[in-house]
Amino acid sequence: MLDKLIGPVSAILDKFVEDKDQKSALAHEIATMAEKMGHEVALAQIEVNKMEAKGNWFQSSWRPLVGWVCAVAFGWHFVFQPLLIFILTYTGQPVPELPSFDMSALMTVLGGLLGLGSLRTFEKFKGVSK
Repeated sequence: MLDKLIGPVSAILDKFVEDKDQKSALAHEIATMAEKMGHEVALAQIEVNKMEAKGNWFQSSWRPLVGWVCAVAFGWHFVFQPLLIFILTYTGQPVPELPSFDMSALMTVLGGLLGLGSLRTFEKFKGVSK
């Protein structure tokens, strides 16, 4: 948008500014204004990117947290719950109603995490990630 204004503003300078040096300095200032503004915007965006790249504990911990939750749920469903039922049955204790959950949802999340985990390993192997 600034580029479209440079021509008309330069024409106005011809009418109002008498000194040729001052006129050329103003014309140059107007012509480079768009570049300066673009440069300032780029520098500001770089600073924002730096701040976002630092991250925080929450951003860097969500994937391990989901992994641990899936691992605990997977372990409960396939290891600890059957083992507890076996021990209670073997010792003659009554087996209480144990919590159960939808394993299809867990397997979808866990499969996705394991799939992403192998992609991450591939990225590390290729040297794409840090």
